[in-house]
Amino acid sequence: MKKLILICLCISLSALSVLYCQRTDKKDQVKNDDKKGAFCTGKYRNLFLENGHPEKEIRAKNEAAFQQLFHGDSANQAVYFEAGRNLNGPLAFVSDVLHNDVRSEGISYGMMIAVQMDKKAEFDAIWNWAMTYMYVSSPEHPSEGYFSWSLKKDGTPNSETPAPDGEEYMVMALYFASARWGDRTGIYNYKEWADRILTTMRHHPSKTGPTKFGPRTVHTMVNEEHKMIRFVPNFDRFDFTDPSYHLPAFYELWARWGPEADRAFWAAAADSSRDFFIKVTNPKTGLAPDYANFDGTPYSTPRNKRSGYFSFDARRTQMNWAVDWSWWRKDTRQQELSNRLQAFFASQGLDTYGTEYTLDGQMINKSHAKGLVATNAVVSLAATHPRTKDFVEALWNTPVPSLLMKGITTDCCI
Repeated sequence: MKKLILICLCISLSALSVLYCQRTDKKDQVKNDDKKGAFCTGKYRNLFLENGHPEKEIRAKNEAAFQQLFHGDSANQAVYFEAGRNLNGPLAFVSDVLHNDVRSEGISYGMMIAVQMDKKAEFDAIWNWAMTYMYVSSPEHPSEGYFSWSLKKDGTPNSETPAPDGEEYMVMALYFASARWGDRTGIYNYKEWADRILTTMRHHPSKTGPTKFGPRTVHTMVNEEHKMIRFVPNFDRFDFTDPSYHLPAFYELWARWGPEADRAFWAAAADSSRDFFIKVTNPKTGLAPDYANFDGTPYSTPRNKRSGYFSFDARRTQMNWAVDWSWWRKDTRQQELSNRLQAFFASQGLDTYGTEYTLDGQMINKSHAKGLVATNAVVSLAATHPRTKDFVEALWNTPVPSLLMKGITTDCCI
């Protein structure tokens, strides 16, 4: 399952200098009010180190998690699979192993982990697979310029329309790759492709055309009025959002590194997402729903009975606001929100809290999900109370999941 790799991503966010591949060009100046966050100071918190774990052990733990998920036993440990090569070099994909498919979300997480951990070979192989099989290049196709969100392992599409969280993480990973390794030619001109995808996300024309699953109409990935990311750009389903797709930490960088014509939009989108986090979360628990309207009210749909609950998508929302605070420190409400959320989960029992709740805190799934343990640990980047260390230690003590572990059979357990 792609949520397995979320564990590794969260370990990276908790333990590494997340933006050590940042650009340091003199022309890349920041405003005085930006000079509190790690982007400017270069001082990224290492939560495991703050908890007293030696740096050598931390790096070993990160590397072990990476090696298991990327190069472990293909039958029960790995989510990364080599898939031959083409003219651009080796190919590899990150699989949702429990659903037996490949998703743009998992692909993008794999790219982000690889660039954070300086694993260029794996990064390039994943990106090559995405461009070979996921990327829609046909001018006649309604999804031209996007990535199909779900494919079979042989590259056959299960869907030919996109999900924006995949594109968002791909863009950010590509900018990091450009800064860390430099740009080459073709698909490995990382910055050129990041710019191209980012431009498409905002400016894709409303386009109707045939797909293998019938005609589809695809639009932009952003709502211009609200300056927010949409759930999907499909014409019949784009009028709401997913709180866990809101990535203001990324948007601030796009406002500096992205195409100049769109930089003001992304700066405004960062502010919109920060306000949205306050509106969309419950004032007592800090919990957000899987889907929401642009005004922050929960969005319910028969297609997803969990959409109005704190469920599998929503667990990423708190990770997003905590990383934003760590990098930029622009909104002190994120600290209050982090304290509120961790206080709620602490009240449920640090080792026993469930994985799905109503927004006011009624448990609807008692499974203790490792993916949620991971994202709750990342919240400690913004929280200020003493219990933050307990959440970090819970992640430290959580083994990287494998299919050999008891209960790792469904989404709820991860």
